[in-house]
Amino acid sequence: MLLSDVSWTVDEGERWVVLGPNGAGKTTLMLILAGLMFPTTGSVELLDEVPGAVAMSELRTRIGWASSALAGDLPPRESVLNVVMTGAHAVTGRWREEYDEQDLARAQGLLFDWGLEAFADRTFGTLSEGERKRSLIARSLMADPELLLLDEPGAGLDLGGREDLVSRMRRLALDPAAPTQIVVTHHVEEIPEGFSHGLLLRGGRVVASGPLGDVLTAEHLTETFGLPIEVQSEAGRWHARRARG
Repeated sequence: MLLSDVSWTVDEGERWVVLGPNGAGKTTLMLILAGLMFPTTGSVELLDEVPGAVAMSELRTRIGWASSALAGDLPPRESVLNVVMTGAHAVTGRWREEYDEQDLARAQGLLFDWGLEAFADRTFGTLSEGERKRSLIARSLMADPELLLLDEPGAGLDLGGREDLVSRMRRLALDPAAPTQIVVTHHVEEIPEGFSHGLLLRGGRVVASGPLGDVLTAEHLTETFGLPIEVQSEAGRWHARRARG
């Protein structure tokens, strides 16, 4: 297991960002939180339930999950509308599930929220990277989850795509009716305004955890990424670079 001695509690309504270098254990942590992996030691409680002790198919519909790894499981010839709709049942393709007019209306509303209304009839495989990322997030919200997990939503995006995504994530983060949110990223520049807490990982262990302003310090980021880092916050956005000298 890539994680060791990780003790972490996320309270309802909080917005967390998880940062760390490659191999830090971020994706492993997210797979556990999504109910897709079980720890070999220790215990996990998700939404007041113990994974494995309840029907996982039901628990997973309470957790919104978006990841580049998931994109590979989605049929490339499925329409974008259908991709979003399948999030209602936490499945990766239309099969024998039943959907009603309310499901259709919600999926169409999510496509609009994430700037995808013009792509409803396009096949998922023809989308750009940014369009795929937004489709996955829309899908993750389809079941009106209590917990939203976004694994590196900004990976592979150009500057325009990243800023459009961060802007939409900001609106979601500031919405008091939105679910509890956990976002994994490598870059502090991808943290939207409205996020309240941070978790830093290195080598499968916690470097720092708590309110974002206490966690995103030069000292903690230097320890996390293994080289001198300086960090600044301006107008709700964060910026980091290698320390001068």
